Amino acid sequence: MTIDPALSGRLGHLTEEEEAKLREFWSLLLKIFKVGDEEGKDSFDNAMSLQRTISTSVSANDNASVTTEKKKTKKRFGFFGRYTETVEEKEETAAISNHSVANQIKLSDEDDKYGLNKEFFAALASQSPEELRTTFWNAIKHDHPDALLLRFLRARKWDVHKALVMLVSTLKWRHKEWNVDEDIVLRGESAVHENAKSDDPVKRKEGQDMIQMLRVGEAYCRGKDKEGRPICYIRVKRHRIGAYCQSGIEKNIIFQIETSRLMLDAKTETAMIVFDMTDFGLANMDYIPVKFIIKCFEANYPESLGAVLVHKAPWIFSSFWSIIKGWLDPVVASKVHFTANHEELENYIANDSIPKDLGGNDDYEYEYIEPQEGENDLLKDTAKANELKEQRHKIIDELQKQTLTWINSASTATDKGEEIKKQRQETAEKLGEFYWTLDPYIRARSIYDRIKEAEEAAAAAAAPKVEEAKATETAPAAVKEPEKAPVSEKQDAADALKPQTQVVEVQTAAAS
Repeated sequence: MTIDPALSGRLGHLTEEEEAKLREFWSLLLKIFKVGDEEGKDSFDNAMSLQRTISTSVSANDNASVTTEKKKTKKRFGFFGRYTETVEEKEETAAISNHSVANQIKLSDEDDKYGLNKEFFAALASQSPEELRTTFWNAIKHDHPDALLLRFLRARKWDVHKALVMLVSTLKWRHKEWNVDEDIVLRGESAVHENAKSDDPVKRKEGQDMIQMLRVGEAYCRGKDKEGRPICYIRVKRHRIGAYCQSGIEKNIIFQIETSRLMLDAKTETAMIVFDMTDFGLANMDYIPVKFIIKCFEANYPESLGAVLVHKAPWIFSSFWSIIKGWLDPVVASKVHFTANHEELENYIANDSIPKDLGGNDDYEYEYIEPQEGENDLLKDTAKANELKEQRHKIIDELQKQTLTWINSASTATDKGEEIKKQRQETAEKLGEFYWTLDPYIRARSIYDRIKEAEEAAAAAAAPKVEEAKATETAPAAVKEPEKAPVSEKQDAADALKPQTQVVEVQTAAAS
């Protein structure tokens, strides 16, 4: 049977060889997590203990950029450099040498654009199996675990060792460098507003910059393209070189990506970015965010970008594009398309979903809704959060055991293999659905949650008027018609609802 190229290598459409690669990937990953061996018998209790520790602490490195972190890493791990190791560094080197998986991995410095080999070994030396495992399952969110692993496999052309290096390096990046789940996601915009009032000038500057970026709407998510992919619009003219600190720019990019991830589902694994180049000038061409966006999607969120549209780019951008294109992986570069007008944009996005200022029919205008008092009260309910986390960890524990059985079933009877695959699928779906129950206890509300609430409030306000109009239309001629609401009042309700109808079409949390 021929597989649709668009579905090739994706969940539910794997060849026997691709499924074997996925099994091998899981086998190595679970060994790193110490699941399934003598050292992993207490993995559940250890994971819960670590989860509670992480949940009650905030990283002291909130303002560290990737560049700064990389310098720290090079300084710490002497066996990657040319200077004499300290006693601590020798201990870390010994820890890696004794790691069974590290000894199995065959690596080459060729095609290691972001130094992921070093990051991989640094992760194994600096993070415990429980820490890596917890970071992995926290990163899954509502995603199918197989789907996440398959993204890394496809990005590394089904080389299992390279995919493993990339994934483990990403776990280090998420937890050690950016504290994605315990800070950016957990504390969200509320932390940004708190930081803006901090006595620490560095933290205050970062907070103020992020608030400004959110308020002016440099980047925002709205609607879907013709393939059902959520769209992130980046209005380049609203960015100025040197206006914001680097850590604020980079943290805002991660925040936007993590928020967009919640808009994906099993049928839609990628998103679209539209760079609106209207009124672009030299003052808008900032390489810092461009480089960071490229690194994020190539090294940390592989196979998550479906297409990039560069819309209405002026001729002066051509010289910048020649530089940027040289930074891109050929696969990513092939996803970049230039559109010059509304007609070309409509090849990718339906006219009703194209913003009015780009020639479409969508008259939505971005407006930042400030955080509301009490919107994050559930984050304070640590008892309920821990209860739900324990339930989720039991599902994870079950899925890990089923995965080990699935790995070992490769050489057993076909019917047994199919049965365990069915069980794994059911458990993975259960895990994804349960995430939304846990979500309000581990993720601060975002602008998209507030937009959803505004949409629901507008719909509730409009409902009685709609019912009244229906009753009027069906009323007998002899019966006096009930008095109608003023036209202006009806229009107000409709206008309040309409701008939000395409903003976020996710499950309960996107209303994360």
